Amino acid sequence: METVVYDLEGTLLEACSCGVLCPCWVGADPDGGECNSFNAYKFDHGVINGIDVSGLSFINVCHIPGNVLAPGSWKVVSFVDDRATDEQHQAIIDAYHGRLGGPLADLAGLVGEVVAIERAPIVHETSNGKGTLRVGQVVSAEMEPFRSPDGVAITTLRDSLFSTVPGSPAYVAQAHHHRVNLPQHGMAWSFEGRNAIQSDYHITHTA
Repeated sequence: METVVYDLEGTLLEACSCGVLCPCWVGADPDGGECNSFNAYKFDHGVINGIDVSGLSFINVCHIPGNVLAPGSWKVVSFVDDRATDEQHQAIIDAYHGRLGGPLADLAGLVGEVVAIERAPIVHETSNGKGTLRVGQVVSAEMEPFRSPDGVAITTLRDSLFSTVPGSPAYVAQAHHHRVNLPQHGMAWSFEGRNAIQSDYHITHTA
């Protein structure tokens, strides 16, 4: 019988240094030849190897030196919600660092170096289409999606070559601001009006 390894459902907030729209999602090279970004996941409902991680958050702050699809090319600093127990913390890291297989392992295969794993207070909120992310004093972003001509429907990206939420549609967005302050890890930047992505995702893996 198949066993659920992980079943995660929640929201993605992502922003990067590229102009709108992000070329990485269609497999093209990033603007300027490199990408400075973050991928932030909130687990509205989540189970990893039987461990409930609902209500917690995880984020990778990334430097991608070229094409997003080049295996082992990303450098990341990972943050786990400081409300997580040691058991929850380890389960989240195991899943998102690819140790448990499935679509998250495919994504983790793009990472060549995990510079640090840290705990931090994470504020990850969506309201009326707007997204807010704060990770301690080191990451801050505000974003909202593009909409249809009538201002109601959200512009959606589907069936793209690359995705940080495999199997789920994404909402094309713009970050009013996107700041990272991690100079000790060679990651410090501040952008306004650049690309962002949001999503309501569901990622599952059975074995």
